[in-house]
Amino acid sequence: MSLQSTDPIADLLTRIRNANMVGKTEVRVPASKLKQVVAEQLKKNFYLAGVAVEKGSPRDTLVITLNQPGEGDINEIKRVSKPGRRVYVGANDIPRVKNGRGIVLVSTSKGVMTGGEAIKNKLGGELLLQVY
Repeated sequence: MSLQSTDPIADLLTRIRNANMVGKTEVRVPASKLKQVVAEQLKKNFYLAGVAVEKGSPRDTLVITLNQPGEGDINEIKRVSKPGRRVYVGANDIPRVKNGRGIVLVSTSKGVMTGGEAIKNKLGGELLLQVY
């Protein structure tokens, strides 16, 4: 069985969603720079408790610690832009999630940032995901 995924971000989100639903406290995924940046942004916005990288021989592993139930729960985490249909937005078109209670992550020319940071920096880009 191959560990290669067509959409590694969707795979990361699915593993987080599934672990959250069954009450796990930790998720381990094959590491990449983009997955690490996405996980760090989710941690910075209090949706995750911790992110660490474990060195491994074939490849590194990203260890994600989920929040305890009741603190910073993820109700919905959804991939917006997919390999078959990329979604790009300008700085003025970045959507608000659940009336400002959630966030979107945008991949801009200055890196991956939340929608609020992208609006503040007047940057558009690819909508990666939305979390509520």
